[in-house]
Amino acid sequence: MPPTDPAVQRRIRNRLRRAQGQLDALVRAVEGGADCRQVVTQLAAVSKALNRAGFAIVVSAMKECLADPDGNHPEEGITTAELEDLFLALA
Repeated sequence: MPPTDPAVQRRIRNRLRRAQGQLDALVRAVEGGADCRQVVTQLAAVSKALNRAGFAIVVSAMKECLADPDGNHPEEGITTAELEDLFLALA
């Protein structure tokens, strides 16, 4: 369920682009035989950027779930339990 708020979409898109740039730098570092510390630092940065984007997506979905106290969103095909599983997958 992608966020519907344009500002949230923009933030997520920016985070993903940042992660993409960091991943490109990571690949170059590995191909260039970079120091282990540099590689691990870049790997951590990519991971953090992806996690932050994922959390932003889940939080957006959670906000939308609050509008439906039953936790069922047949139009999106997601339940509160599924949303919880998505959140935990990122934790």
